[in-house]
Amino acid sequence: MSLEQVNAFYDVLTSDQTIYEQYYHKCCVQGCFGIWNWDRTKIVSFAASLGYIFNENELDAIWFGNELSLPETSPQKHSEHRSQNRQSRLHQLSTSRFLR
Repeated sequence: MSLEQVNAFYDVLTSDQTIYEQYYHKCCVQGCFGIWNWDRTKIVSFAASLGYIFNENELDAIWFGNELSLPETSPQKHSEHRSQNRQSRLHQLSTSRFLR
């Protein structure tokens, strides 16, 4: 399933500073009032350039925890925990970038 591809992609982002910097520069745009906007289309394209295949809906499912019709025995709870850890790590990376 492509949700595993999204998770694997974000695992790479949180473990490789160089790839994260590329991701940040290619997929994020500063909007009004200093708010940063992530372009989902660019993220999907960037991930594909690294060999990770998923679509924007699958990205949303990981980002926002959309309810999917997954069986109760699925590793969804494990995925949610990984997602929270990953979000924390991405926040650390983006914060450290501004502290330089």
